[in-house]
Amino acid sequence: MTYNNLSELKSQCLSCEKCKLCSTRTNVVFGVGNENADILFVGEGPGENEDLQGEPFVGKAGQLLDKYLQVIGLDRKKNIYIANIVKCRPPQNRDPESSEQEICIEWLRAQTRLIKPKIIVCLGRISAQKLISEDFKVTKQHGEFIKKGNILFMGTYHPAALLRNPLNKPDALSDFQALRDKIKELNIEI
Repeated sequence: MTYNNLSELKSQCLSCEKCKLCSTRTNVVFGVGNENADILFVGEGPGENEDLQGEPFVGKAGQLLDKYLQVIGLDRKKNIYIANIVKCRPPQNRDPESSEQEICIEWLRAQTRLIKPKIIVCLGRISAQKLISEDFKVTKQHGEFIKKGNILFMGTYHPAALLRNPLNKPDALSDFQALRDKIKELNIEI
């Protein structure tokens, strides 16, 4: 199905019942940010806070993400867009099952077609393995840019993983600095 804009897509997505996650959700977490952003951040799926508020990355992990964004001059309300692979919270914050990802990825693909980002940053293993390569290793390949079609992809640590293992924070900061450098190299206005 083709959509003319994100509002039209969102209204359809909010009533989605294509997989079992719809039965346990409080809110569909569609995505937020600048609809014309050149940089799209993609996580795996909403957690408890995101499910309650209907917005991605609003808990402690989101606060950490906002700090990293601020360091490189990015802001979720101004110059990026943030979405997830799955739009509904998996119970107990478990990893989204591959069948759930397959069903829900169509929403993300439609978002990507409408936003037309130049760079997609995959936050965490699940996002990177779904969008970059199924054998992507965040610990080894974080911060690397991989071109697929007209889009540059980069995988980095999920902010929640950084809260669990703070020793990876310097690597994540380095990834965000590499992103800032790539934005400058490509003359992307932010």
